[in-house]
Amino acid sequence: MTDRQDELVRAAAEARQTAYSPYSRFRVGAAVLTSTGRIYAGCNVENVSYGLTVCAERVAVWKAVSEGEREIEAVAVVVEGSPAFPCGACLQVIQQFAAESGTTIIAAATDGRTERRQLSECLPYPFSSFDPEGRAGPSDDDSAKHPA
Repeated sequence: MTDRQDELVRAAAEARQTAYSPYSRFRVGAAVLTSTGRIYAGCNVENVSYGLTVCAERVAVWKAVSEGEREIEAVAVVVEGSPAFPCGACLQVIQQFAAESGTTIIAAATDGRTERRQLSECLPYPFSSFDPEGRAGPSDDDSAKHPA
């Protein structure tokens, strides 16, 4: 891993410490590296109404986007046990802001084990277009991907 990716994993591990997971007891930390070089971290936050729980990856992405970022180069996820990649919903959110050159996903465990894959390997058929006329589905047209 590069020094920057190591820094990303450390930020995710640190964010994991603040996870709020009283129901699953599965603490997750995530961090995203944007094209501007900034790192944003987040943790999972559970709710008694479990459908309202938010994954760490989405917290990190939303923090970045709320600060004006629009392009994610890498994402790190840290969990205890075996390294775990983001869920499908999180992969789709990451896809929305994926870097033109591709986005690296780093799955890491608290014991130091890591696995890396490209977002395109984790989500080979992303939902990537929306037609207000009701024709939604996959498309090669990314014109609406990063609106100003």
